Amino acid sequence: MRILGVDPGTAICGWGIVDRLGSTTKPVAFGAIRTSSGVPMEKRLLHIFESLSALIGEHQPDYAAVERLYFGQNSATALAVGQARGVVLLALAQRGLTLVEMTPNEVKQTVTGYGMASKAQMQAMVQRLLSLSKKPTPDDAADALAIALTGIEYIRFKGVIHDR
Repeated sequence: MRILGVDPGTAICGWGIVDRLGSTTKPVAFGAIRTSSGVPMEKRLLHIFESLSALIGEHQPDYAAVERLYFGQNSATALAVGQARGVVLLALAQRGLTLVEMTPNEVKQTVTGYGMASKAQMQAMVQRLLSLSKKPTPDDAADALAIALTGIEYIRFKGVIHDR
């Protein structure tokens, strides 16, 4: 199974793709789609959509995982992330990918065993779980890999699919 994890954002949209075969999970690719704050929002969202669509076409994931939107203190940030998340969901739906969603705490709990883990703890565990030579950067890409890893476990244990 190949799964795409996405950490939506308008400035940086992290993505990570992992393969799971039996009990082995390995990284395929990861990175971030970046947009400039000086560009109109509609053009930033178009860039995210087109870039993510191209990644899906190139890597052909079977499934996708996206973190549920978390409303923190800053409503302007939540609105922008919500717009990016909508574009991400559109790109995934357009390609017919089965989607699983989880909360930030579920991702932290699954990857580190602690629902309040720090960014550094998350990066270190993603590095370890995927046998990477260094911590994945930027943080958004590490988060996307963690989302993909959580998505695999969610799919396996919630009965969405079975390993091939």
